[in-house]
Amino acid sequence: MPGLDGVAGSRRWSPSQMTTVALILGAALATWIIVVIRMRGMDAGPGTDLGSLGWYVGIWVTMMAAMMLPSVAPMVLVFHRVSTERARRGQSFVPTWVFVGAYFAVWAVYGLAAFGLYRLLVHSTGGFFDWDRGGRWVAGAAIALAGVYELTPLKSVCLKHCRSPLHYVMGSWRNGWGGAVRMGAEHGAYCVGCCWGLMLVLFALGVMSLTWMIVVAALIFAQKVLPHGEVLTKAFAVAFISIGVWVAAAPGTVPGLTLPTSDGANRARARMMHMQPGGMQMQQSQQMQQHGMKQQPAMKPMTTTSMQPGMTTEEQMGTGMGP
Repeated sequence: MPGLDGVAGSRRWSPSQMTTVALILGAALATWIIVVIRMRGMDAGPGTDLGSLGWYVGIWVTMMAAMMLPSVAPMVLVFHRVSTERARRGQSFVPTWVFVGAYFAVWAVYGLAAFGLYRLLVHSTGGFFDWDRGGRWVAGAAIALAGVYELTPLKSVCLKHCRSPLHYVMGSWRNGWGGAVRMGAEHGAYCVGCCWGLMLVLFALGVMSLTWMIVVAALIFAQKVLPHGEVLTKAFAVAFISIGVWVAAAPGTVPGLTLPTSDGANRARARMMHMQPGGMQMQQSQQMQQHGMKQQPAMKPMTTTSMQPGMTTEEQMGTGMGP
């Protein structure tokens, strides 16, 4: 295929490729900084409320950029090299950001699906997912399920795709902007197929936990990028199944796990309310309901036009205060 032979045979990095690497690493660093600033102190443990849809989408997209940019970098670089080589030979050029945008759009869809499933389960199970009822068993089962998925043929196929960017590009290149969108979406779908179980582990342990977010991101990078990362699937499977049993049986002894009934989780929920639009009013309303109080309407400010002629300010203020 024109444009691919030069890529396959070249090991030198051009200035544009080095610029692309710098942009990827810079974007990853910037999103990690944003995530740390916004999510610090928000770990409410398993079953953390996802907040409003708009707030959640903003957090989710930023999280995915921070977690996935390092592991998707090899595929992005291959796409950039091929597209640049094609342009050098007088063929159509498509900016790399089109491919990257389509890739993260797929992860955004995954996040929206997770949000919808979470809301459905919470509102249709009558409180079964509460931690003091079936919450810890659900969290443990979800983590164990992620471990079982590591051993499935679908996981193997998706991981092989993610670890072979040049093979994918050489066999599935599509021309034009539409082709770049399709390639980015396809790669995103394979990536979701490879990593949805790892993201399920993150949701089960606390989706707002910076600690677990870093751990899961490191596991994704190791499995998709490091040499012989494909052999880690069995180790991941054993580890996740073991952790799932541990969380279900003795969650209080799991290092780094915030129990939803702890004081730390309560502080995290309060911080999340403050960070969301209208959060302060929501928190005050909930506190009043817990104490059996009714929220009183705000007093209307007095205006000078409401004063009656011949009355002093003190007399006017006293008007209407009697029975």
